[in-house]
Amino acid sequence: AGPGSYTVGTMSERFDCHYCRDPLQGKKYVQKEGRHCCVKCFEKFCANTCTECKKPIGADSKELHFKNRYWHDNCFRCFKCYTSLVNEPFMLRENNKVWCSNCTAAEDAPRCKGCFKPIITGDQTVEYKKMVWHKDCFTCSQCKEVIGSGSFFPKGDEFYCVSCHEHKFAKSCAKCKNPITSGGLTYQEQPWHSECFICSNCKKQLGGKRFTAVEDQFYCVECYKECIAKKCAGCNNPITGM
Repeated sequence: AGPGSYTVGTMSERFDCHYCRDPLQGKKYVQKEGRHCCVKCFEKFCANTCTECKKPIGADSKELHFKNRYWHDNCFRCFKCYTSLVNEPFMLRENNKVWCSNCTAAEDAPRCKGCFKPIITGDQTVEYKKMVWHKDCFTCSQCKEVIGSGSFFPKGDEFYCVSCHEHKFAKSCAKCKNPITSGGLTYQEQPWHSECFICSNCKKQLGGKRFTAVEDQFYCVECYKECIAKKCAGCNNPITGM
């Protein structure tokens, strides 16, 4: 039964209520499916139940219906923002709740991993491995400064700006003690910047080249022969073992 399936009027003829048998002459009545009944019995036996408030929709109430569901007109409001949806576009969602188009769009929008609020069209975002943030919500896990669209380093579920990553995770050069952010080399299980691992005499980088270590100093082959190696008493050439 829908809103147009019954009529309401004042009885001028001799009829009794179909349910309680009280006379209807001179009283307000409802006619539904060929039966006449008083307003009280209509609400008790015939009225549709409001999907929202679960109360009967009386003969004097305005009724809205959609897909065999019924509402009082003042109950037909957005579940989220409570805006009246009479003559407004709406969506029927889970648990028979009606939503306005704006709240539906916000609810279905992707959520920022930082603030958990919806990301709407026009927002500047950062995306990483199917996760998305508002640009201003993408911050360093250490200093909390906004990374935005800048460079960052992921570590599990955390993200670090370049500076914080260097201080927290990067290895420190055995010579200058500053972080090694890229490249570098290892000697005797210690990390070095390539530009710090050099010949003590000519200052050339020794990475990938033959060298000799003397105490805490390193020498390329040429400088070792020239400056460090002992000379043969016979031929006066350096004794290098190379």
